[in-house]
Amino acid sequence: MPPRFRPIYTLSRFGAWTGGLWGLAALAGCSGRQSALEPAGRGATDIANLFWGMTVGAFAIWLLMVALTFYAIRKRRDTPGTQERRSRLLIVGGGVVFPTVVLGGLLIYGLSMLPPLLASAPPGSLKIHVSGEQWWWRVTYQPPGETPLVTANEIRLPVGEPVEFELESPDVIHAFWIPSLGGKMDMIPGRRTRLVLEPTRTGTFRGVCAEYCGASHAIMAFDVIVMEKADFARWLDEQRQPALAAGAPENPLIAQGRARFFANGCTACHTIRGTDARGVIGPDLTHVGSRLSLGAGALPNDIDGFARWLTQTDQVKPGVLMPHFRMLPAHEVHALAVYLESLQ
Repeated sequence: MPPRFRPIYTLSRFGAWTGGLWGLAALAGCSGRQSALEPAGRGATDIANLFWGMTVGAFAIWLLMVALTFYAIRKRRDTPGTQERRSRLLIVGGGVVFPTVVLGGLLIYGLSMLPPLLASAPPGSLKIHVSGEQWWWRVTYQPPGETPLVTANEIRLPVGEPVEFELESPDVIHAFWIPSLGGKMDMIPGRRTRLVLEPTRTGTFRGVCAEYCGASHAIMAFDVIVMEKADFARWLDEQRQPALAAGAPENPLIAQGRARFFANGCTACHTIRGTDARGVIGPDLTHVGSRLSLGAGALPNDIDGFARWLTQTDQVKPGVLMPHFRMLPAHEVHALAVYLESLQ
């Protein structure tokens, strides 16, 4: 090899190995309950297959370009006519024909996936209306022929059944995304968008807002629990029941917390079915103690989490509309936390 080509050759080898190692390291981290490459839904499986197909195609083109580079660097000079013909063949075949065939095939494959991903759910399917708020999720289940059921910041789905999501926002643009189950969809003020998801296995997954929407955009997650059909039907029936404070007869703190809840005006914003609390500004708290997290994934769902949310609301979630209650005595905050956590 001529000495003037050695630095280029060395740099090419280093770039090729480094790119491959970085790619393997990146793919090694693509797992978990928020991974689009560990699908648990029909749409997510199609998207993951498309990703792997595009990855293989991109790698094939990259590999060919690296091979051509090494060939050009190491190849001895031929006669002028032979070198010109060989260069033209390599440029046309490796630089035009091969990438065009590979990318064209990937384009056709990707476009063929759009009709199933954009199709509506079959008639009689469960519908879930989700409203993206700043910075939480209002969730309304609409089973066919039944009264709607309102919850917040958590979604439960039956496995093996397509579910149609109706998505909207009253304030700014949000984006609804459950990576393990399917693609994402924007939630635009003044419009109603739709997304159909069909879970294929049970488990707990994480959904997020995928569109920057304000100060607490990064703290706007929700848990998605995919259940067996019988378990989901049982859960739905339980959620329709009025609030039942677990342990109320034995724990005087629950009665005290309930009294503080009404005395401090919490009913102006929140609903607790079975009580006189009928506020609709904030999340429905009827069975808040049974959810997996608080504040749209910001805190664990336990007594300490409730106490922190009540007294450090603006610190846990900057810009949130709910006022903090740091002015309350510690014993009242504790009683409120015990009451809310008991709402199973």
